[in-house]
Amino acid sequence: MIQLAKRVIRQTVNDKRSVMLILVAPLLILTLVYLLLGDSDYVATVGIEREAVPAPVITALEQQELTLVDLTASQVEQADDYLQQHQDVDAVLRFPENAGMAITLYEPSKKGATAMAEIQDAMADVNPSADTEVSYVYGTPDQSTFDSLGYVFLALFSFFFVFIISAMALVRERSRGTLERLMMTPIRRGEVIAGYTAGYGVFAIVQAILIVLYAIYVLQLSNAGNIGWVLLTMVLLAVTAVSFGATISIFAGTELQVVQLIPFTIIPQVFFSGLIPLDLVPYHLGNLSYIMPIYYGAAAIKGVMVYGDGFAEIWGHLAGLTAYALVLYLINTLALKKFRKL
Repeated sequence: MIQLAKRVIRQTVNDKRSVMLILVAPLLILTLVYLLLGDSDYVATVGIEREAVPAPVITALEQQELTLVDLTASQVEQADDYLQQHQDVDAVLRFPENAGMAITLYEPSKKGATAMAEIQDAMADVNPSADTEVSYVYGTPDQSTFDSLGYVFLALFSFFFVFIISAMALVRERSRGTLERLMMTPIRRGEVIAGYTAGYGVFAIVQAILIVLYAIYVLQLSNAGNIGWVLLTMVLLAVTAVSFGATISIFAGTELQVVQLIPFTIIPQVFFSGLIPLDLVPYHLGNLSYIMPIYYGAAAIKGVMVYGDGFAEIWGHLAGLTAYALVLYLINTLALKKFRKL
């Protein structure tokens, strides 16, 4: 038994990926979670019409960690339109006659919750019994967490499972010598990558369609836009996942090593997929989302399903996914020549 344990220890120590997975990966992921989920110094912005708000309320609001923006009467009355055009404002506060207090928020989010908490703290010092009416431009106060974040999981599940299948399959092809024999034929390297991408892309497309239809029509995930744009985004995301898996397989010699690379390649993307408001992330780490394909897919899906956006609003995210897939295609093509020397 002792000899077997020693052999396992020696094998693990000699495997740099295993050492990184055991010792380094947890520290990196934990640090990322700390930075993303730690206390935020975000100061919410609230729009009010000063002339229509009682002076004691103004004083109480100014004592909170809030930035007050002066609005006109028409802007307050058309709070939905104003918040759509000024997303830097988190809430609009008004006091209807004989109706207590009304708070309009853009959508259920941590930013909106911060603004509402500060407003309620201020009102607790002035009129604790005041009735509060809360409304959202997008979403409802009683919507489920699944309705709020379902679009994120559509992107995550589609990307993750396709990535795993394609990366492991390509590693298996190389370890069995299939890829080497294929490269001995007149076929070009670019055609090899395109063929694998198209082959696994077919299953990725079927999976994407199945996930979207099941989530919307069976699980009743709310959708405010055209389902066709959601399907197109999912297909592009799935094709990108195939290319991403092929790129990762370059650095893996076995299926186990593909799994070992997940903490460094997939888990960080989860945090930048929309689960956490990126503008609340400290040290400008939210900008890292622009190098992660899941961000583009999740942002486009959210635009369609939550805001009802069309192509004019999401084309930038679709272009980002397309560019990502093309760059990965070029990397994979060059890798066959330079890294594997086939």
